[in-house]
Amino acid sequence: MIKLLSVLAATLFAASSFAASHAGAPMPASSAAKTEMKAEAKAAKKAAADQKSAEKAAATAKADKKTTAADATKTKAITDADAKQQKAEVKADAKKQEAKK
Repeated sequence: MIKLLSVLAATLFAASSFAASHAGAPMPASSAAKTEMKAEAKAAKKAAADQKSAEKAAATAKADKKTTAADATKTKAITDADAKQQKAEVKADAKKQEAKK
């Protein structure tokens, strides 16, 4: 009976020691896994940088488009104003000519 108790105690001690040594202790990664993790991290960083560049380019293109549209509107307004001015001058000249007759 004493042998049975001693074997049982030894087994429990061994099991608890094994569990304690492996619980929460991360297993060291192999060099291949480390290399793969580094490559994945580098690829993720590059993808983020590429996305940021694409978003910046899209924002710049959108701003350029708005600027171009604003310039076109401004040019049209100036042209329309000049046309109205010329028309008014022609009418004023015509009235002066009619007044002279």
